[in-house]
Amino acid sequence: MAKSSADDEELRRACQAAIEGSKQKIMISIRVAKRRGIWGKSGKLASYMAKPRVLALCLKSEGHKTQAFLRVLKYSSGGVIEPAKLYKLKQLSRVEVITNEPSGCTFTMGFDNLSSQSVAPPQWTMRNIDDRNRILFCILNVCKEAFGRLPKVVGIDVVEMALWAKENKPSVITQKNQQAGHGPVSTRVAESDLKVTVEKDLISTAEEDDMEALLGSYVMGIGEAEAFSARLKRELLALEAANVHAMLESEPLVEEVLQGLEAATHCVDDMDEWLGTFNVKLRHIREDIESIETRNNKLEMQSVNNKALIQELDKLLERLCVPSEYATCLTGGKFDEARMTENIEACEWLTVALRGLEVPNLDSTYGNMRAVKEKRAELEKLKATFVRKASGFLKKYFANLVDSMMSDKNYFSQRGQLKQPDHADLRYKCRIYAHLLQHLKRLDKNCLLPLRKAYCSSLNLLLRLEAREFANELRASTKVSISPTTWLEGSPGGNQIGNSTDTSALSDAYIKMLTIFIPLLVDESSFLAHFMCFEVPALVPPGVGANGNKRGSNVDLGIMNMDSNDSKADLQSLNESLQDLLDGIHEDFYAVVDWAYKIDPLRCISMHLITERYLSGQQADAAGFVRVLLGYLASKISLQFNRFVDEACHQIERNEHNVRQIGILPYIPRFATLAIRMEQYAQGQSRDLVDQAYTKLVSIMFVTLEKVAQTDPKTYDIFLLENYAAFLNSLYDVANFVPTLAKFYQQASGAYEQACIRHINMLIHSQFERLFQFARKIEDLMFTVSPEEIQFQLGLSKMEFRKMLKSSLSGVDKSIAAMHKKLQKSLTSQELLPSLWEMCKKAFMDKYVGIIQLATRIYPTESIPSVGEMRSLLASL
Repeated sequence: MAKSSADDEELRRACQAAIEGSKQKIMISIRVAKRRGIWGKSGKLASYMAKPRVLALCLKSEGHKTQAFLRVLKYSSGGVIEPAKLYKLKQLSRVEVITNEPSGCTFTMGFDNLSSQSVAPPQWTMRNIDDRNRILFCILNVCKEAFGRLPKVVGIDVVEMALWAKENKPSVITQKNQQAGHGPVSTRVAESDLKVTVEKDLISTAEEDDMEALLGSYVMGIGEAEAFSARLKRELLALEAANVHAMLESEPLVEEVLQGLEAATHCVDDMDEWLGTFNVKLRHIREDIESIETRNNKLEMQSVNNKALIQELDKLLERLCVPSEYATCLTGGKFDEARMTENIEACEWLTVALRGLEVPNLDSTYGNMRAVKEKRAELEKLKATFVRKASGFLKKYFANLVDSMMSDKNYFSQRGQLKQPDHADLRYKCRIYAHLLQHLKRLDKNCLLPLRKAYCSSLNLLLRLEAREFANELRASTKVSISPTTWLEGSPGGNQIGNSTDTSALSDAYIKMLTIFIPLLVDESSFLAHFMCFEVPALVPPGVGANGNKRGSNVDLGIMNMDSNDSKADLQSLNESLQDLLDGIHEDFYAVVDWAYKIDPLRCISMHLITERYLSGQQADAAGFVRVLLGYLASKISLQFNRFVDEACHQIERNEHNVRQIGILPYIPRFATLAIRMEQYAQGQSRDLVDQAYTKLVSIMFVTLEKVAQTDPKTYDIFLLENYAAFLNSLYDVANFVPTLAKFYQQASGAYEQACIRHINMLIHSQFERLFQFARKIEDLMFTVSPEEIQFQLGLSKMEFRKMLKSSLSGVDKSIAAMHKKLQKSLTSQELLPSLWEMCKKAFMDKYVGIIQLATRIYPTESIPSVGEMRSLLASL
């Protein structure tokens, strides 16, 4: 037989190393195969997926207490044993051997602490019956010694287990405590020495001795079990007959017992009569007690109800009572700063009192009482009186506060001094009544509408005066020379010095206007939204300005956060108030834009760029009308710039009314200067505005150029190529980084090439007209006549061909020189002559090569100057 894994010391040491640090000692370790059981349709367990595992029985001593554990260890991917699961042996309740498994080596263990009993427990399969009995015997012994009980054993004969234990006595590891001061020492003892056997649980020692004596009285063989059973039955029947006979011999004793039973029956009847009488009396007493208890319960319930009624009436009287100090505040009409605390307390009380008399907070049965109706009417009258007086006070307060600031000239810009508006004191004084406005809104929402209008109209006067004075002083303190207005009109060299005038101060003035007033308007919009209790999201976080800088504590109103669900309902009202607040203030911004346009129209580009930057930074709802103002400014600037572009287009169109134009039109080089200045102002941004201007201007330039060129057909091509060449030369650098101009640059380049080709062809044909006409006749005949027959046609004979060559090429050097002189004379810009002459020579040689090919094909015997000779001749000239 192969050696059992329970005796494998290497396995035991590997398991001990795997649980090192747990202070547990392995008693026995054995290899098993684990299968996960599943419940079949028949209610029995089936298994699948066998996995190698190691079962280790461990002991842990803590003083006089010993704990036992059953560990499951598995093999890692590298073949190393590592812990997988841990079971406490004291919770083992059932051990069952699988009966439908043929080998009998598979069993399951049930534990009380499993969280889900619906999941089938794992099945453990041993190599043989000895290994199964060995691990189960060891587990049962430990349970008996450590816990004084045994789990339920199913599917195995405990007598067979006891017999196997006597025959096999493998050594197991147990622990005993040494004397005090020493730790536990592991010793190896026999399993039979544990003094635990299964027979002890079946019969006692005395019963075992009696059974051995009984069996000893019968000398029978092992196979005579049926005879032994029949003999026991006969003896049992004899014993029962002897017992019946003894009972029949005791008849007098039985009669005496019957007489005693009859006397006892009479006594029981008497007791039954007495108990019936007592029951009747007790029933009457019980009825009397129930009647008394019913009356007491009614009285107690009445007492409780009266007490509750008194408490409710006291609460109702408290609600109906108006404290004298609050009544004085609500009707007095004094709203100075010293009395604001008392007014706020009175408002809070009035709000709570009115809410307390409403049906959700007051029982509906009280709502119809006359006293409640009268008190509600009294509170409504107090509310109306307080709201009317507080609204009137606040309207006058806002107007007087703004009037006092407007009457003081130190608040505004003066000659030689730009004054930045400061509303810190204004907001501080308004902030005193912020909580009062909140309570007024709770009392009566409709009262806020006239208050908002009064506040917005008063503050609008202040803001417009500040903006007007600031804009006037800003224009007066900015000194800039006026830029020329006729950019694209006049002589090419005239009025160029004025274009270099520095007008950056205009942009700086516009930036200063926006930097001062846009954050101010945003802050005022935000302050209005909070101060006037609009239920909209905050414009900026408390304590942070629109430009990201920290603001003073006087700006933070300390108002509670509004409910975002109600923000949409109040947004329309906020927009109307913002419109009243900022009404007409755009006119002062328009004045600055118009002033800058009159000095330098091109500054509209930089101002539009600045406006877009500010516009992209205003995103909050409360700044909606500030965004509208900036949008108006951007539209105004675009309108002014388009006006400048339209005037420039009119200046270009005036050129077509001239009777005759020679040379380069004046707007061609001026446009390049204009484009450079526009790109300097655009700084790579505001491309839509600038590109639209480029598109409109260049389109008008090209259309006007064509119209002017058509006035004289003789100089049409020369005029076009010279102007297109000037356009290309002046815009070469700018077109490299401006996509829109690059598109028009390509368009002008194509038009220039077409004009050059037309003019060069005209020069060549004028000098060599007969040569090219003769070649054209040959080409036309080749469509209908074969090349060999062309020399026999009328006018195309060899004689005619020789005459044509003599007249056309006899003085070819003079003809080419005349062509060069004519080209030079026709050009106004002599810098174009070298490039045009090269194009002319190339075009002539291309045509001459075609004539040589025709002559070789039609007149093969005739001599004609070769291509090389003609190319050498052109190179020498």
